[in-house]
Amino acid sequence: MTDRIWTAAAGFGFLAAAGAATVAPALADPYSLPIASSPPGVAPPDAAAVAVQQVMAQVGAATFTAPDFRPGLVRHVVLFRFLKSATPFQRAEVVRRFLELAVDSRRPDGQPLVVSIETGAQDSGEGQDEGYEIGFLVTFRSEGDRNYYVGRPVVNQPGLFDPAHDAFKAFAAPYLAGTMVFDYRVAAEVAPPSAAGAPKGKAGHRK
Repeated sequence: MTDRIWTAAAGFGFLAAAGAATVAPALADPYSLPIASSPPGVAPPDAAAVAVQQVMAQVGAATFTAPDFRPGLVRHVVLFRFLKSATPFQRAEVVRRFLELAVDSRRPDGQPLVVSIETGAQDSGEGQDEGYEIGFLVTFRSEGDRNYYVGRPVVNQPGLFDPAHDAFKAFAAPYLAGTMVFDYRVAAEVAPPSAAGAPKGKAGHRK
């Protein structure tokens, strides 16, 4: 998987040609990673964050982070804006380590948290990106899996958040000028009918 991730990161132009092959892959065992402290200067929570905290207070952190808590697909959208001082190599390493969370993020019993992680560089011409350069779309099977993965500052109790994701946040922070996160439950999905399943038209029919 590491080779595929390096190939994907190279497509963003973030890889430095020298030394790319010398970077060690992400640790296979996230429970051997150090737990980092939450960064200072966290902005006041918005209404959604307050509501999430209230739910956790009502049901308890253990239930809130359980795999069967509010099952159903949850999308976790993350946007990064890098510091200008971050080198292409450092940016590529942030991307690589984020994608490795698809493997490294799991519960103590080995159960994976993540269904999939997608990524891509900003490619819109609408001028509404506000400087964000790269996006990630993480999919979970339940709110409980999302809650366990997100961890701090939402969930602070030891053993109830993902140490791999916590360590990634500590690694990436020195290279980031901004982060935006937007989560949603998949409440509806609409797609046009496929050609095979579309109703037959009445072209050429005349009354």
